[in-house]
Amino acid sequence: MVPHLTHSGARPYHRGILRNLRPSVTGAATLAVAAALALMLASCATAPKAPPAVTGAPAQPAPANVLEPAALPEQPIIAAEIGVEPMHPGPPPEPPVELATGGDPDSVTNATLQLRSEYGDLWTRIRQGFILDDLDTPSVKNAEDWYAARPDYIARMVARSRRYLYHIVVEVEKRGMPLEVALLPMIESAYNPMAYSRSRASGIWQFIPSTGKLFGMEQNWWFDERRDVIAATDGALDYLQKLHAEFGDWYLALAAYNCGEGTVRRAIAANRKRGLPTDYLSLKLPAETRGYVPKLQAVKNIVRDPERYDLTLGDMPDAPYFAVVRTKKKMDVKVAAEFAEMPLDEFLSLNPQHNRPVIAGADETTILLPYDKAELFAAKLDLSDQPMVTWQAYKFRAGETLQQVAVRFGLPLETLRTVNGIGPRAKVPVGHALLVPSQVTSAATVASLKNAVFTTVPSGRALYHRVRKGETLASIAARYDVSTQDLKGWNAGHTAKIIPGQRLRVVSDVGQVRGKKSKRGSKTRVLSAKPAAGKGGDRTKPASAPASRPRHHTAQR
Repeated sequence: MVPHLTHSGARPYHRGILRNLRPSVTGAATLAVAAALALMLASCATAPKAPPAVTGAPAQPAPANVLEPAALPEQPIIAAEIGVEPMHPGPPPEPPVELATGGDPDSVTNATLQLRSEYGDLWTRIRQGFILDDLDTPSVKNAEDWYAARPDYIARMVARSRRYLYHIVVEVEKRGMPLEVALLPMIESAYNPMAYSRSRASGIWQFIPSTGKLFGMEQNWWFDERRDVIAATDGALDYLQKLHAEFGDWYLALAAYNCGEGTVRRAIAANRKRGLPTDYLSLKLPAETRGYVPKLQAVKNIVRDPERYDLTLGDMPDAPYFAVVRTKKKMDVKVAAEFAEMPLDEFLSLNPQHNRPVIAGADETTILLPYDKAELFAAKLDLSDQPMVTWQAYKFRAGETLQQVAVRFGLPLETLRTVNGIGPRAKVPVGHALLVPSQVTSAATVASLKNAVFTTVPSGRALYHRVRKGETLASIAARYDVSTQDLKGWNAGHTAKIIPGQRLRVVSDVGQVRGKKSKRGSKTRVLSAKPAAGKGGDRTKPASAPASRPRHHTAQR
C-alpha cells in the first residue's frame, strides 16, 4: 500500500508564514502539474546528486468566500514509500489570506501553498499556559541576573528553540501539563540538540543511554534517538508525568528529573522523620538541584516580561516549523539535504540523531523538514529511481591498518575514524565492518549496508570505581553503560555482595568523572558542541553559567 503525502490540518511557517491551505488540483490539471514536475526533475532521476530546483508561479490569493480547509476535499499527493505526518493545528486562523513576503522566492511553498501574513504569537500561548506557583528566592534573582547579563546567549538559545518549541508546546498541552515544562530544555541544553555531557547525557532533554532506552529511545550504530526531537520529547514528557504521578507536585517532579527520584524520595523520608515539611523548598537536596527549579523560574520570568530584563525574544509564530516525513528508502544525509534544497547544517539541526553520513539502521526512517520543503522532497524522492547511497561496507582484513584503508578509499585517516566512531587509541579487530566510500553507486552498495553488522569499537580503557552507599551492580553498570555480567566478569569473586568503599574494575568508553561527589552521582559538565543554529564555537552553557549540569539519573534512583 502506498502511503499519502498530505498537509491536512496543519498551520505551518518557515521563512514566509504558511497557511494551511493549498490549491485543489484535479483532473487534467493534476496530470499537467505532474507532467511539468517530471520534466523539470528528469535530470535528477539519473543521479542522486545536485537535484534541480522546482519553480512555479506564485499562487493567487483566495477569494473572500473561500472555504476553510476542513470543508475542502483532500487531494493527497501520492509519493512512493513516503508519508508526511501533519503537525497539530493551533487556533483557527482569522486574518485574510494573502501571499507571503520575504523568504525564498523559488520556494515550493510560494509556488503551491497560499500563505497568511501573520500568526498568533507562541510566546503569548506559552505565557497563558503558565500554571505553577512562582518562586521568589535569592536563587531565582541570581539566575535572572546571570541571564540578563548575557543577551547574546539568550538570543542563540531562542534562535535554536524556534525549530522545536511549537512541537513541544503542542505535546505538553495534549497531556495537560504546565507549559513551564516547554522551557525545560533551555535549562537542560539551551535547546542544543547536540549537547553532550561527561556522563553521556545527550540531546535537548539530556538523557543518559540507560534512561533513554527505558523510555523508548533506540540507540544503535546508525542513530541515537536521544537526539531525535520527537522521540526524546515523548520520552521526557512520559518521564515527567511518571514523576508527577509519584510525588503529586510538579516542583518535586522537576527536582527528580534533575537528580533522580531516589534522591527526592530519601529527602522526603528524612523530612518526614523529623516532622518537617516535604515541599521542594523545604527538602535538603544537592546544590545543583536546589538551583535547578529557580533557573526554570528565572527563564519563565524572562519569557513573561523580557523588557523588564532589557532582553528581546523576537517573534515566535504560533505555527509548526517542520513536517514529519517517513520513508523506507536509504540515502546519504547529504543527498537528503540536497533533495530538500537545504544547507547540510540546517538539515542536521532538524535531524541530529544520525551518527553516520548515511540515513539507515531502521526499516522506516523519520525525517523532519521545514514545512515548505516536504512536498518538494517527496516529489524528488519519488521520481529518483537511482541508488542514493555513496557509502559501502568493507570488512577489515588481517595485517591491514586503518591508514591503509583510508588511502585505499581516498579518505583522510581522521575522517575514516570519525565516520566509523573509532577513537584514536582503539584497535580494530579483523573482520570488523567499516563504512567507506563506494567507488560506484549501485544497488549492491545499499545491499552491502543491509548485510553488514556494524558495531562500535570499544576503546578498552580500564578504570576503577569505588562503591558508594546505596549503589548496586545494576546502578554502577548503568552509569558506565555496561552490563552487570560484564562487571562480574571483570571482578570475578568480588561481586557476590558489594559494600561501600569496595573498588571495582570497569572497562568502558565512559571515563571516570572528576569533581566533587554527591550521594546520587558525580558532577558533569556540558561539553563544547556546535549549536544547531550554526554559530561555530558556541558552548551549550558557558563555564560561568549558574551550575545546571545535564541530568544523568537512572531509573533505579
